[in-house]
Amino acid sequence: MPEDDCIFCKIAAGHVPSQKVYEDGEVVAFPDIHPLAPVHLLVIPRRHVGALADADGDSRALAGRCFAAAVEVAYAAGLAEGGYRLVANQGANAGQEVAHLHIHVLGGRSLGSLG
Repeated sequence: MPEDDCIFCKIAAGHVPSQKVYEDGEVVAFPDIHPLAPVHLLVIPRRHVGALADADGDSRALAGRCFAAAVEVAYAAGLAEGGYRLVANQGANAGQEVAHLHIHVLGGRSLGSLG
């Protein structure tokens, strides 16, 4: 997907409005428009990276920065004590709907076990 057509690139650049809950020079976080938990936030890099598997070189460091920011976002949202889940879907079969690296921060209720 060309970056010009990427909704997350547009959100990161401020061309599409969003309720940003966190932002720095590399990362932006905002609520998911289709929440699956009482707290469901997305953490994205400002720079376009299609998916976690596409990250190489500097993009790997940026992906790591996204995970670090996701922890900060979870704490700011009050999820630290009760726990939270971080999810990065990889590809269509995993449910990745937007071809831009993003991490879901989910919490606010018991999410159950995956195993």
